[in-house]
Amino acid sequence: MRIIKDTDINFMGKTFVATSFSIILLITGIISIIINGGPKLSIDFKGGTFVAVNYTTPVDINKIRSAMENVSIDGQIFDFSKEEIKHFGDKTNVAIRLASLDNEPPSFANKVAEKLATIYSDYIPERKTDFILSIDKVGPKVGSELSGDALLAIISALALILIYVSIRFEFKYAVGAIAALTHDVLITLGIFSILGYEISLAVIAAFLTIVGYSLNDTIVIFDRVRENVKVLKNSTNIETVINRSINESLSRTIVTSLTTFLVVLILFLVGGEVIHTFSFAMIIGVIIGTYSSIFVASPIVIKMDERAKL
Repeated sequence: MRIIKDTDINFMGKTFVATSFSIILLITGIISIIINGGPKLSIDFKGGTFVAVNYTTPVDINKIRSAMENVSIDGQIFDFSKEEIKHFGDKTNVAIRLASLDNEPPSFANKVAEKLATIYSDYIPERKTDFILSIDKVGPKVGSELSGDALLAIISALALILIYVSIRFEFKYAVGAIAALTHDVLITLGIFSILGYEISLAVIAAFLTIVGYSLNDTIVIFDRVRENVKVLKNSTNIETVINRSINESLSRTIVTSLTTFLVVLILFLVGGEVIHTFSFAMIIGVIIGTYSSIFVASPIVIKMDERAKL
């Protein structure tokens, strides 16, 4: 069943506008990343300590920040007031992220949690497990290794996709697909930088999911293009064939994208803090991935086809 029937939209006629839009997004994101000194990495990659606690009543972050200015742990004095301390979920939940320390005492994270408990001692749940929501610690060496592994995973995925699409279709289609996937990841990364969101292992998983989703969307269009090229042979130019193919697969593209978007939107709204950045990355990825399969991958195939005929 096709929801949208017999459309005749000149998608490729809007290539200049779409390309300008993509360039603006990419440049804005790159500028933001440069200004911020690179992507904002979570402790998964840069190492450090994360402590999340839950009070029974909303608390004042400024009071907590002031109290964390002078913290005594095993005879050492620490100033955590300049570290990242913020609410998450609602104002009863507080998270603190601390950079890795060379002289870190034993049970450091637990003692930070104990300090947080003393600041609002009247607002502590009866059970300790209800107060401490999460304690995570990653050493700087492990964080560095994870950064390398994450980058390798993305590059490997793109390389394998290049080989796969080249074999299944032609090299020009592979170049278009890789350009679209790289475009999707870079724009999502740029938006994360602009909004100040952290790049965690969950976000890297989202990036890889975006790559797979966007590729699937692109292959559907390319498969229709290949069929139409066989039917029309040399009677129609490649731009007309691609426009026709996109219109023929438009109903499927919209239905798939919309249903996926609704699922990740629900995850974003009610899924909680743990998967918040993952679901946000997926929301951006679904939108940008659908857009790029039409306005990035397809125009590149046209350009490469025109160049091959010169």
